[in-house]
Amino acid sequence: MTRDIPMVEVWRGPFAESLHRGQAVICHASGAIVAAWGEPHQVILPRSSAKMIQALPLVESGAAKAFGLRQDQLAIACASHIAAPMHTDLVGRWIADLGLDDDDFRCGAESPRHRETKVEMIRSGGHPCQVHNNCSGKHAGFLTLTKHLGAGPDYVDPDHPVQIAVREAFEDITGAPSPGYGIDGCSAPNFGTTLYGLGRAMAFYAGARADGTTMRERAAAQLRDAMIAYPALVAGEGKCCTDLMRAADGQAAVKTGAEGVYVAILPQQKLGIALKISDGATRASECAIAMLLVRMGVVSAQDPRVQKYLMPVTKNWRGIETGFLRPAPDVFA
Repeated sequence: MTRDIPMVEVWRGPFAESLHRGQAVICHASGAIVAAWGEPHQVILPRSSAKMIQALPLVESGAAKAFGLRQDQLAIACASHIAAPMHTDLVGRWIADLGLDDDDFRCGAESPRHRETKVEMIRSGGHPCQVHNNCSGKHAGFLTLTKHLGAGPDYVDPDHPVQIAVREAFEDITGAPSPGYGIDGCSAPNFGTTLYGLGRAMAFYAGARADGTTMRERAAAQLRDAMIAYPALVAGEGKCCTDLMRAADGQAAVKTGAEGVYVAILPQQKLGIALKISDGATRASECAIAMLLVRMGVVSAQDPRVQKYLMPVTKNWRGIETGFLRPAPDVFA
């Protein structure tokens, strides 16, 4: 990464044992950069932080309305869920209503991230299905759009009408042509953009109005509001996205992406946040996004749901506190 800066420190006793470097940007709905740390024009892959962008054609095409999708379905279309029953039951019913089944997904089977579900699956001799994939909600959205368009079954192909629509929306709201894509863990193309482009896109969602002048704006407002209304569907109990959205109490939609990416949408302030930790460490991206949300006044640093990411204590196998994680001093001042 170019021009990244120290962002998160890991302490053990009196020693700063490790350091995570990164970059971040805050953008206004006008497209202006409000604040930046490091190089905001660094090209990154947004990974799952872009799921609300990938869901945009589902709504603006009219597919969501045509199939009578509810707000909870729009929320899980933007999710990286843990495959708890609340997630898999919702996605399973959705695809059944489409007249489809698990074999129609193209995301691949994944072991549930929800511990109780995983343990029960092992005990019963079961095996994970594609609905357990953390991206299955997004893929249910892709399948809905595929059916609406009357397109072929390989909806993750970059040349498929679904992904062509995703790329067009992505390039429009990030403000520049994508320099390319990588294939994500769920097999869908993940389009590259600059950190600024990602922050600009989140600011577009922040400024979008339900009664906006364009269908794209109205679709963005629907997806943002769905995420805020259903934080547990966006991730799951005990997960950072869910915890921080609950702590924000309606003031933010928060979404993680693999390899140290995080975004936030702040509708009351019409601001979008995007950050990338250079070494891809989730512990550091969670700390950094918590600090930025504190800085913007949407969560309290004293809230236990924020503290567990902002300055988590490390313990050894005997339960003895050995150190802590914290934002690098004065970085986000």
